[in-house]
Amino acid sequence: MHHVLTGRRVVITSAGRDFGRTLAIELAGRGAEIFLSARDPAAAERVRDEIRGRGHGAVHAFPCDLRDPGSIRDFARGVSDVTDRVDLLVNNGARYLDGADLLSADDADITDTIASGATGTVLAVKHFLPLLLRSETPDIVTMVSTCGTAGHHRSEAHDAFYAAKSAQAGFSEILSKRLRPQGVRVISLYPPDFDNADPLSEEWQNTPRRAEDALTAQSLVECVLFAVGQPRDCFIKSFHFEQV
Repeated sequence: MHHVLTGRRVVITSAGRDFGRTLAIELAGRGAEIFLSARDPAAAERVRDEIRGRGHGAVHAFPCDLRDPGSIRDFARGVSDVTDRVDLLVNNGARYLDGADLLSADDADITDTIASGATGTVLAVKHFLPLLLRSETPDIVTMVSTCGTAGHHRSEAHDAFYAAKSAQAGFSEILSKRLRPQGVRVISLYPPDFDNADPLSEEWQNTPRRAEDALTAQSLVECVLFAVGQPRDCFIKSFHFEQV
């Protein structure tokens, strides 16, 4: 399992912090070549340097604001200048918005939230699809959220975040159907709130992972590795998780 990603070329959006950073560090450690982006170029470069500092040289950093179509196009163009294919696109980026009261957020926050999560994901797939179609093992992984599950109401997230996540879920659903004839697998994860320890800290090794504990970033990374490591006849569409 440890070498499932050796030589695979992986694009990760919003990898400047939190789970995107975790994924970039962990997938690089398993032999992947990483093309990571963040809205803040300095954050992207910081994670790139952290990964290089661990002896993994095949990592590239790009700026990308998922709210801006031109920025997404530039990111895809920048990656295509470096590589002729992408094997895995991870749609990790989506702005979170808090607040169970619709009136609590201003119009700009609502627009940004839906633009980054919904439109940003659609455009990222659109612009990276030509590179994915040049791969023999093309996979698209989208970090949705329990908020994208029909009937879910347990999060304190704002309605606009629910809207963005529901859009990601619907997009992934039809994409899975339509891209299968071309051999592209579309995999969605619907985690509840989870514990994301710093993968470069001691806590990463010591995080409790018992039945009564919250879901961990470690387990989410392993779900991604499991799905993309399957033989190509195995299309795992989604991972759903019990909430504690």
